[in-house]
Amino acid sequence: MKLTTLLTAAVLAFTATMPCFAQHHHCGKGCPENAPAQKSQEPPKVYFIKEITPESLIRIYKALGLPADGKVAVKISTGEKGNPNYLKPELIGDFVKLVDGTIVECNTAYKGKRYYNNDHREVIKEHGFPSIAPVIIMDSVADVKIPVGPKAKHLKYDLVGEAFNDYDFLICLSHFKGHQMGGFGGAIKNLSIGVASRNGKAYIHSAGKVDDAEILWDHIAQQDDFQESMAEAAQAVVDHMKGRAVYINVANNLSVDCDCNGNPEPVCMADIGIFASLDPVALDKATVDAVRNSKDHGRDHMIERIDSRHGMVSLKHAEEIGLGSQEYELIELK
Repeated sequence: MKLTTLLTAAVLAFTATMPCFAQHHHCGKGCPENAPAQKSQEPPKVYFIKEITPESLIRIYKALGLPADGKVAVKISTGEKGNPNYLKPELIGDFVKLVDGTIVECNTAYKGKRYYNNDHREVIKEHGFPSIAPVIIMDSVADVKIPVGPKAKHLKYDLVGEAFNDYDFLICLSHFKGHQMGGFGGAIKNLSIGVASRNGKAYIHSAGKVDDAEILWDHIAQQDDFQESMAEAAQAVVDHMKGRAVYINVANNLSVDCDCNGNPEPVCMADIGIFASLDPVALDKATVDAVRNSKDHGRDHMIERIDSRHGMVSLKHAEEIGLGSQEYELIELK
C-alpha cells in the first residue's frame, strides 16, 4: 500500500482535470501511512481515494490513524422511502462490521416515512441496514440537550437523540450530495441535523427560535442563520465526543437533492471518490472543492445548488467558531 500526495507525478494527471484541488501539499514521500492527528500549526489532512468500494472505505478509515474503540456509533442517513441514492449496505457493511459499529439515526422533522418510529424502522428494514449491523433510532424514546460552544450566536444548546450518550466513539459516515435546503450535505450536516432529534432539527432550522417540529414550518430561519446554526450544532456534537470521532464523505450518486427527498432529481455528476479526515470542516471543504474543480458537465448544476443556498456559510462560521479549518492538505491513496 502506498500513500502519495498530489505533488507526485502519478497524481499530476488527476490534478490537471481538477485544478487547485489540493489546498496544501507539503507532505512528501516520507509521510507515514497511518498519519496521526495533525499538529496545530499544520493544516488538517484530508485523505482521498478515487475508487468507491468496500475495500477503499476500510483503507481510508485506517489511514486516519484513529481506531474506533468502545461502543461505536456509525452515523449515516438511512434514506427516505423512494430515494435511491443513500449509502448502500453492500458498500458500508464490511466497514461497519470491522469497527463492530451500531448504525445510528434520528427521526426527521418533516412528516415523511421517517417521522414516526415505526415508519422509520420499516424504511430502515426495506433499505437493508439490519442485515449488516444493529440499527438504533436515537430519539425513539427521548432527546437530551448538550452544550454548544462559547462562540455560538444562534443556539443556546443542541438537542440530540437521547441514545447518543450511549456511545464512546463516533464515525460520521456521510453521503455527500446536494441539498434542497442546505445547499450540500456532508459531515457538518450529518453532525448537526443528522444527530439532532426530531425537535432538535426544528431548533436548528429555526436558528434557535423553536424546538418543536410540529410548529417548525412557521418559524424557518433566515438562510444564513440556518447555515450558521448547523455549524454550531455540529460543534456541540464534536465537542461532546472529545476527539473520539472520525469523519468520512462518500461522494457518489451526486444528485442536487438530499437522501431525505423521496423523489430526488436524477444524479447530475459522475462519482468522485471517498474523502476522510479528523477535521469535519476541512473534509467538507475538500469535497466541495472537488465538485467545483471537476470537469464533469453536471458540476454547474451542483455548484448552483450549493451557492444558491449559501452552502459555504456553514463552513465559514464553523471555522470562525473554532470547529475546524477550511485550509487542508489533500493526500491521495494510490
